[in-house]
Amino acid sequence: MNARFGRTLLAAILLVAGTSGCGTDEQPYQAKPAFSGRKATLPAVPTLPAKNKKQGDAYTVWGVTHDLRSRVHFEDVNGKKISIVGYIVKTNLAEAPACAVHKTGKGDPPDCKAPVPSFAIADEKGETKDMIDVMGWASNFAQIYSMIEAIDKAPRGKEGEAKLTDEFWGQELPNPIPAVGAKVKVTGTYGVTFTKSTGGAAANPKYGIMSAEQIEFLEPPPEKATLPGMKRKP
Repeated sequence: MNARFGRTLLAAILLVAGTSGCGTDEQPYQAKPAFSGRKATLPAVPTLPAKNKKQGDAYTVWGVTHDLRSRVHFEDVNGKKISIVGYIVKTNLAEAPACAVHKTGKGDPPDCKAPVPSFAIADEKGETKDMIDVMGWASNFAQIYSMIEAIDKAPRGKEGEAKLTDEFWGQELPNPIPAVGAKVKVTGTYGVTFTKSTGGAAANPKYGIMSAEQIEFLEPPPEKATLPGMKRKP
């Protein structure tokens, strides 16, 4: 192939390459009609329950347990002095063993195994799952026994003035004695553990434990609290 023929062939190739992108083979855009078939069935948007984190200056049970399990707010509530409001939904007073039900000043027998008195609060009456244990308001059942006696011995109409200071923890016992159905505002130290008991620490990393220093009754209990074997004054 001579040089002249090569130059001619190269010119022809460049001419074809330069004009190949300018053709009119593209089809014009045509709008497509909207889909007219059967519409997809989607589930309804769920309605989330409206829950309050606080009632006034006090946490709700939902609010404080939410913060306890939060990486952001854990330090805001764990080990802090706060107030929590709720309904008393459970107590362990009926579980007091007979060996622990007596007046103060008398020790339990060495083999007497009694839990620390406690009750649990929740946002709703009848709740059995989402609740917080409240401890620290009575060191043993003997303190409660003597407090019940003091209330029942008070003159008619003066029962609310009866007082008794816990001989071990040095704080006044609540009056009335906590019972299921009452609505209370509990102020104290809240956290995942309770270490005030001499019988060992208790822990609840999911719901926490409230160590009560003050209990305010917003709604009184429908019935008086008692201990096994005790009869309350009508």
